[in-house]
Parts: sequence; structure tokens; C-alpha cells
Amino acid sequence: MTDTASLTSHPWFFCGIGGSGMLPLALILRGQGAEVAGSDRSRDQGRTPEKFAWLESLGFGLVPQDGNGIVSAEQTLVASAAVEDTVPEVVRARELGCPRMSRAELLATLFNQAETGVAIGGTSGKSTVTGMTGWILTDTGRNPTIMNGAVMKNFATADAPFASARVGAGNVFVSEVDESDGSIALYRPKVAVLLNVSLDHKSLEELRDLFGDFLATAETAVINFDDWEGSELAIRARKAPLTFAVRNPAADLTVVSGSIEETPIAISAVVVDTRNDTTYPLTLKVPGRHNLANAMAAIAASHAAGVPVGEAVAALASFEGLARRFDIVGTSPSGVTVIDDFGHNPDKVSATLDTLKAHPGRVIAFFQPHGYGPLRQMGHELAEVFARKLGADDLTILCDPVYFGGTVDRSEGSERIVRLIREAGGPNGVEAEYVPEREACADRIVAIAKSGDRIVVMGARDDTLTAFAKDLLARLA
Repeated sequence: MTDTASLTSHPWFFCGIGGSGMLPLALILRGQGAEVAGSDRSRDQGRTPEKFAWLESLGFGLVPQDGNGIVSAEQTLVASAAVEDTVPEVVRARELGCPRMSRAELLATLFNQAETGVAIGGTSGKSTVTGMTGWILTDTGRNPTIMNGAVMKNFATADAPFASARVGAGNVFVSEVDESDGSIALYRPKVAVLLNVSLDHKSLEELRDLFGDFLATAETAVINFDDWEGSELAIRARKAPLTFAVRNPAADLTVVSGSIEETPIAISAVVVDTRNDTTYPLTLKVPGRHNLANAMAAIAASHAAGVPVGEAVAALASFEGLARRFDIVGTSPSGVTVIDDFGHNPDKVSATLDTLKAHPGRVIAFFQPHGYGPLRQMGHELAEVFARKLGADDLTILCDPVYFGGTVDRSEGSERIVRLIREAGGPNGVEAEYVPEREACADRIVAIAKSGDRIVVMGARDDTLTAFAKDLLARLA
């Protein structure tokens, strides 16, 4: 096992340091005392300058992505496994003989050092459950280190506006772990949390193997008993798992039937520990039944890490949510609400649309796909979600997928999804439009929005979507 001293005894260089997976790792390493520098294509292109200015203010050395930041064989290069060998930093590091680690390898090294590693896995909900679990452990005095793929509002301040990580002094490390590249196999958690298993980056057969192995490595497995695929993997756990649910009364921790109350901005319920029939009132400042499920997962995860159920439930009353997770940007004077959301796969989009459709008002769903490859993998399922969840009065607008360069096949993208939505619309007669340029989408939305509408901006891998959502609200005002 690598110790902290060996990680901080030499300099590091992050290729793509501003990315959602890279930034928190850089913050954790820097917080432990390492010298960290980096580059980012987004910085070179002038996107989200405030993020990179903040990193520089913390002492990170930022340079253009031209290879000149790699100056010594002592540096370890951190680069995504997907980064091409032709990227200047990779070329220069190879010339100098620098060691290289992937994002997942570095995270696993940091995570596996911890005495109590809590790994949050599953297709959807990982970032929110990580944030909730991290907040419970912080609020109850465990002082955890938290690695998240999203900004956690409870830890965000004027001095730390991009708080996707927390460096703690305790022996607990909470992190979301990714199955999309198979790197989930690198982690050795004390607590392994499985939220759900559904189609995203891999086939269901591959996912069953990956998540089954993940549960088998942990001292304690925590499993969603509302998710059929996940519950079927309970046999892979070393011992009887701790189970949670919203609907399934057979789970160890579940929700009292009929106790759920929803508003457009919050949800509440009564949690029951069926092992001893104790109940606890739960109130969340974030809306949607998917967030109630996320809360149950976090309560179970925290309990497996040593927090009494009642304390975990109470801590969630002050959970503020995550940036870009059903993040209400604001409501215009004319009564149009703009929401910024990370929804990008069928499950996430479905949960967001369910939350919106639980209350009256037209939905204008703007969707920027997070790549051409993912559209090919899950395009049919995405189209079916939009067609099934939205009604004849609603509208879906897609622009071209986000593209930052590379050799991916771009022959067909969002226009195919719009075609599939229309074909799947059936009796709902769902409206969908393909508008290639994102700014033209904004013009279209502003032109048609009216009082009572909810505009949701969805997509991943592009921090500028938040600025896009804020600009929509400003234009509506």
C-alpha cells in the first residue's frame, strides 16, 4: 500500500486539471501537501476562467496544454485513460520517462489508504449520495475526506466555489467509484454501496460482473432493495448486506408507506429501521423521489460506517444539494423557472423529468448530449424516456453533442435522437426539435417561454452549461 508521504514527496502534473474527475483529486493531493501543476484544454479555450483563476489562487501552477509543463522525470503525470498518446503532455512525459497514472489509479491509491473507505457505486445517483454521505459524516464529527464529481453546496464558500472535494483529518474516505471504464475493480472498500444497475456505458452482463465483484471485495455491502438488478447481486456479498429502499418493506431501512410528502423544492418522509421498528422523520431541501432514494442510500452507507440511523437522518435536514443536480438557478419576473441538471443517461433524465412532471407547468427540456459515442450506446433508451415522460404540451430541444476534439465518429448525433423521440411519441405526440447550435437553442427557448414554464438544462462533461442556464434566466428577466 502506498502511504501519504510517498504521494507527496514528488511533484504531480494533471492533464485536464479542471475536469470533474480530476479537480477533486488535485485538491486532495494539494491538501495533503503535494506540489501540483496542470493544464486544461478548457483553460486554453477560455472556458470557465473563474475556475482556473481560483486554482491559481490556491497555488496550483497552471500552464497551456502544450507539453511545456512537463519539466522533470520526477513528475508523475495524471491523465485519463482516454487521453490520446499524441497529447503534448503525454508525449513529453514519455520522452522524459515520467511515471503516469490514470485518474482512477490515483483515486484508488488515495482511497485504499483509508482505514474506512466508503465507495459509492451504481449507474445513477453516485455524486448526490457521495455528497449526502460526506455531509452526514462531517456533521456527525467523523471529519471525512470526500471525493466527488460535483460541487457540494455544503462545502462551497466564496473562498472555495468549486468544492468537489473535502480534505479531512479523520480516517474515513468517501468517494464515488466509476464502473464505465472498469476501474471500480481497483478499490478495496470497507463499505461498498450499490445504488442501481442499468444500461449506461456497458452491457448489463458486464455491469453485473463488475458490481458483483465490487460487493464481494467489501467488508459490508449496502444494497438498494428497490433495484431488481442490484438486489439479485446480494448473493455476491461476503455476509448479509445492509439493505435500503423507498418502496420495498423487506429492506432493513425503508420508508413508512404513505408518509411521503412532496413540494417543487423539497421532499419529506418517515424512515423506519425494520430491524427494531424505530422511526425517524426525514426532511430534505432537495426535491424528487430519486433524492429520497439517494437519502436512504446515504443513511445506510453512513450507518455501515458507524453512524446511528437517527443521527444520519437528522444530518440530512441541513444537506444543501449539489451544483447541477436539479439546481434551481432562479425564476424570472415573468414566472419562468430555470433548472440546471446533470441528467445525461436514461435513468438520470427519467428521474429529473419525473420530478418536474410531479407538479403542474409546461416543461421545456434542453439536452446537450455528452458525446457521440454515448448517443450510439443509449440513444434509443434516451429517446424513449423523453417520449414517455413528457406530454404533448412539453418540448424537447437537442443541440449537437459536446465535442472537445479527437477522432470519434461524428457522422450522426442529436438529429437521430429527435427522430427517435418523434417515432416513440405515440399517443403523447411529444414535440422534439434538433437545433445544431447551442446559442440558437437559447434564442428559441427565450422566444417561446411563458409564465409557469420550467426550463431544464441537461447534459454532462461541459461546465459551460451552468453559464448557459444562468444566461437563459438573465435573458428571460
